[in-house]
Amino acid sequence: MTLDPITLSVLRSALAGIAEEMGTVLVRSAYSSNIKERRDCSAALFDATGRMVAQAEHIPVHLGAMPESVAAVIARDPQPGEVWILNDPYTGGTHLPDITLVSGVDVDGEIVAYAVTRAHHSDVGGMSPGSMPAGSRDLWQEGLIIPPVRLTADVLALVCANSRTPRLRRGDFRAQVSANRVAQRRIAELAGRWGLDTVLDGFEEVLNYAERRTREALRQLPDGVYRAATELEGDGVSDDDIPIEVAVTIDGDSARIDFAGTSAAVAGNVNCPLAVTRSACYFALRVLLPEDVPACAGTYAPLTIDAPEGSLVNARPPHAVVAGNVETSQRVADAVLAALSQVADVPAAGEGTMNNTVIGGRGWTYYETVAGGQGASSSGDGPSGVHVGMTNTLNTPIEALELEYPMRVERYELADGSGGTGTHRGGEGVIRSIRVLEDATVNLLTDRRRHAPPGLAGGGPGALGRNVLGEPTRGGEVTGEDLPPKTARRLAAGDVVTVVTPGGGGWGGER
Repeated sequence: MTLDPITLSVLRSALAGIAEEMGTVLVRSAYSSNIKERRDCSAALFDATGRMVAQAEHIPVHLGAMPESVAAVIARDPQPGEVWILNDPYTGGTHLPDITLVSGVDVDGEIVAYAVTRAHHSDVGGMSPGSMPAGSRDLWQEGLIIPPVRLTADVLALVCANSRTPRLRRGDFRAQVSANRVAQRRIAELAGRWGLDTVLDGFEEVLNYAERRTREALRQLPDGVYRAATELEGDGVSDDDIPIEVAVTIDGDSARIDFAGTSAAVAGNVNCPLAVTRSACYFALRVLLPEDVPACAGTYAPLTIDAPEGSLVNARPPHAVVAGNVETSQRVADAVLAALSQVADVPAAGEGTMNNTVIGGRGWTYYETVAGGQGASSSGDGPSGVHVGMTNTLNTPIEALELEYPMRVERYELADGSGGTGTHRGGEGVIRSIRVLEDATVNLLTDRRRHAPPGLAGGGPGALGRNVLGEPTRGGEVTGEDLPPKTARRLAAGDVVTVVTPGGGGWGGER
């Protein structure tokens, strides 16, 4: 170590604090409810070589894929003072609505770090409002594709012109730029207080510390190969199940995750770019680690990921990917955790889906991932009505939803009895019914409508989710036309869409 433990602890906390402050500025400055209410955004700090040194406690699927974004920008020779924008899933992005801004942080004219924010923009063009079409078959149908380019006034105008909600887009971009500027100020302050060399040493030592802690945790697990499998319930084109297979090899202080046997890329939009698959694997690894291990490039150094090129989890352009980021990532994380459950104390499966609900009309788009049940664990019941796994967002408050959109929430409650039984019960899912007040379209990207989240150690499965077009009844029953896991429909004014989310799996024998 080049730094004493106290200085390292102070700098580590300071760097994490910068990332958290970036996120706070972004949330409080944003225009759209998806960011200011749901907090569907993330912030992180990278060193000059593109290694993540600190992140806010935001969205796992955003954060794990950010290194590819920074690498793509570094390859373009960024200069101090520039802001770069991208969303191309095959050049550092995840899916098109997630737009990333990367800014070089300079001290005395030299880039010493990168500030990065990623936010889900609720419309970036494409074939349907909300830019998450259930039936897309190629990337161009999903919205405007932005390779890594400098963010100028002209580029901003181009992006906003391709959105159905340009005023919101412009405001959200301003919030992201403002958040990145926070890092510039705070790193300069740290360098002034501690000296630039000490700050850069802090970058290196945080990475080394995280790697040491991760390797120590892996050494506690027995060596071996542990396998698991799961499935996706269709791809929006076909309703057939799509297999995902994983083998996790523990070898001393390192781990390898191999996806041999997983389906080839499919015609619909559940394909994953490799960056999203890495995010899911990183999340599963984090579940094993003590809470005080910082999440950074050092944390993931002991992990190797093998994903066959051209497969569902390492798709190539121009395959559609919009649901890969939100649904396949969940199923990948569940599969890896199921394999690790054979040798580690992890929770039972949670809802395993983000329950993506996208409703839009002329000049407005609503997007939400609806919460569900978390799996129970050896230490207690699973929480109810929370965002599970690769998402870490909030539900849109009813007041904000009804104020901003021509919609009315008819029902919003926990799905009683949906958690799996066991010594510890799984968390309950949610029932959310929305009535549209004018003609609109709805796109649903969901899973766990046919295959329930399994319990663990003898616990029962969580209840299945449902998508229903129809009126909720006075007796509490959800009745109407059951819709497929991935579907797009036209809605007439007065129609009601109900999303019932899955419960989490139980843990242990019957209680």
